[in-house]
Amino acid sequence: MNTKKKWWTRSRLEALDGYVFMTPAILGLLFFMLGPIGASAYFSFTEYDILSTPKWVGLDNYINLFQDSLFWQSLKVTMIYSVVSVPLGLTVSLALALLLNKNIRGIFVFRTIFYLPAVMSGVAVALLWKWIFNPDFGLINWAISLLGFEGPKWFIDEEWALPPIIIMSLWGVGGSMLVYLAGLQGIPTDLYEAAEIDGANKRKQFRNITLPMLSPVIFFNLITGIIGALQVFTEGFIMTQGGPNNATLFSVLYLYRNAFSYLQMGYASALAWVLFLIILAFTLIIFKSSPMWVFYEGNRRSGK
Repeated sequence: MNTKKKWWTRSRLEALDGYVFMTPAILGLLFFMLGPIGASAYFSFTEYDILSTPKWVGLDNYINLFQDSLFWQSLKVTMIYSVVSVPLGLTVSLALALLLNKNIRGIFVFRTIFYLPAVMSGVAVALLWKWIFNPDFGLINWAISLLGFEGPKWFIDEEWALPPIIIMSLWGVGGSMLVYLAGLQGIPTDLYEAAEIDGANKRKQFRNITLPMLSPVIFFNLITGIIGALQVFTEGFIMTQGGPNNATLFSVLYLYRNAFSYLQMGYASALAWVLFLIILAFTLIIFKSSPMWVFYEGNRRSGK
């Protein structure tokens, strides 16, 4: 009896320790995640300027949102940025991973060099690239002038305002590169050896072995890339403030303006929920399409 009582006491103490250690995470989830999410859902149906009591307006914010030309402009800019930058980033990071997946002397140094930019501050990087693309004294236009041409009016001309931000997105491909590199090193070498015996060249090996075996990694990088691209903010805020003529007005930047410049917190909350639904829709589409192009070795072995 005493032994059983001691066991129950020890079991309860262990459970209590577990709850104590879980408490900060649970409180953080409630107060910093679920709480703000619920509040924004409520505010999206109100007229709220932070300084006064929220006034219930029903679906007015959502109706006004779809009639707002700036909302559609911000959505257009964000979509163009995502459609170009995500495939470009996936391609460049995969190419770097293939180059760095070599067993040569000093390869760890090169891997570190290519990964380091991914951990640098977004504001500092935005300021750096703003200087590089400065139309008057930036490095890019200086290099173009050496060839005898006049560089574009980056950030001043509407047609040339978005491309520098897309190019800048390649600065952080080190994170995706590292994930690709882990995937490449997990591919069994005997697959390549068998392919070489069968007479497959490097191109066929890449198409028939590397890409299928990397498809789960591509799937992961695609999902995270789209989610990140649709929420881009720092670049537009620091480098262009959404200009010129709203040519770089990203959705999150427009949301920020409504919330903290115009104090239209209810309208901004509606913008946030529409953006959330757009991101959710893209994510679900990719998940639904994944069985057609994502290869899982376990499924193949089981005949699925």
